[in-house]
Formats: sequence, structure tokens, C-alpha cells
Amino acid sequence: MNLHRNKRTVGSLKHLIGVGLDCDDGHNRITTSEDFSVFGGSDETHSKLSETFIKTSEQLSAKRKSIIEVTTEELAELLDKNTPH
Repeated sequence: MNLHRNKRTVGSLKHLIGVGLDCDDGHNRITTSEDFSVFGGSDETHSKLSETFIKTSEQLSAKRKSIIEVTTEELAELLDKNTPH
């Protein structure tokens, strides 16, 4: 099996992952898209994480950028801006 990977491909992969750890109602919540995945959490936590990632993805689309094309700093600013308080 060949495990050699192209550095350019590996370096351009980005995917947001949100993990909620406060679920005590027994539900397994999972939300996924091309750019993000949200696992677990209470209904409120899962909803907030999903909303943050969805709004961030929408703003990137409006700028005609993908998650791969933005800097870590720009992504962090968008996530902070889109986090419900």
C-alpha cells in the first residue's frame, strides 16, 4: 500500500469540527457538510455550533472564497463574529 501523499493536497485540506460534550439526554446529534461537522452536545450547544459554522460558510460563499482559501486568522475572525452569544 502506497502511503505517499502530495504535500500540496494535504496542506490544502481544511474541515471545521465542533464537539459538544454537554449532552445528558441520550441523543446522538450529528450535523455535517462539505466544510464542517458537528458532533454531540445538548440541543442548545449543537444548535449554536451548527449556526456558527453555517453562517461562517455563508459569509465565505458571499466573498466567493472557500474554507481552503482563507487564512487561519480570517477564519478565526469569522467564527468569532458568527458565534451566538
